[in-house]
Amino acid sequence: MTSFNDRERAFENKFAHDQEMIFKAVARRNKKLGLWAAGLLGKAGDEAEAYAMDVIRADFEEAGHEDVVRKLLADLSSVSDEATIRAKMAELLSEAKAELSEG
Repeated sequence: MTSFNDRERAFENKFAHDQEMIFKAVARRNKKLGLWAAGLLGKAGDEAEAYAMDVIRADFEEAGHEDVVRKLLADLSSVSDEATIRAKMAELLSEAKAELSEG
């Protein structure tokens, strides 16, 4: 039975690690997304960093990423559209995952 328990513990540990990596990748994506959006809004430096933190915080309003999409749509309505925002989100999530896997 020890072998089964060891295997079960290994699966649980892998699941926890995978969830942590997803959380980190999404947080990294949101920061990059916030900096991208800040650039579209003409923000730079500390103002851009503060805006990126607002985007990160927006992701904690509800499960999923629709809260981030809503925030960006509201803020970027004059310079971007939903399809562009969603495409940028996907691109930056891939980029964030690659960066995390590199170490």
